[in-house]
Amino acid sequence: MSSNKGKEVAEGSSSRSSTIATAAVAAASDQQSPAPLSRYESQKRRDWNTFGQYLRNQRPPVALSQCNSNHVLDFLRYLDQFGKTKVHLQGCVFFGQPEPPGPCSCPLKQAWGSLDALIGRLRAAYEENGGLPETNPFASGAIRIYLREVRDSQAKARGIPYKKKKKKRMTVKATNDHSSNYPMQ
Repeated sequence: MSSNKGKEVAEGSSSRSSTIATAAVAAASDQQSPAPLSRYESQKRRDWNTFGQYLRNQRPPVALSQCNSNHVLDFLRYLDQFGKTKVHLQGCVFFGQPEPPGPCSCPLKQAWGSLDALIGRLRAAYEENGGLPETNPFASGAIRIYLREVRDSQAKARGIPYKKKKKKRMTVKATNDHSSNYPMQ
């Protein structure tokens, strides 16, 4: 019985020491590796690297310091070839129909919401990477106009006008069938 008791004590002390050693290794590795990036931060970094690669692939290559809104607009148009949103042309029989009954040869483009989010991430990345807000090509008026035109043309092609979402007003439902519902004020 005493031999088992000694064995349990020995096992308990070794498991405690291994737990402490494991915790020390985990703490050391936490100090060495940074915390994983959020989904937004990962996308922002990937988008920033993609835009940088796009500029380097231009002939002649464009330095980031020489980048302007025209380069950004060219990049957005370049991305359209990878889009997945069918945008009907004005001559298409399905133009203006939210749910067309059949296929057509209209091009696939980037959705307005995707481009808008991309510009937001690139705008933030530009300033995080040392760019001045005053010289940010992603914040130029030309970019805002382009995005507005894309939004409006895609809304017309689908036959659904774009409307800003309004805040919903709370309504009180009466328990009595004879009373009407009035919005809360």
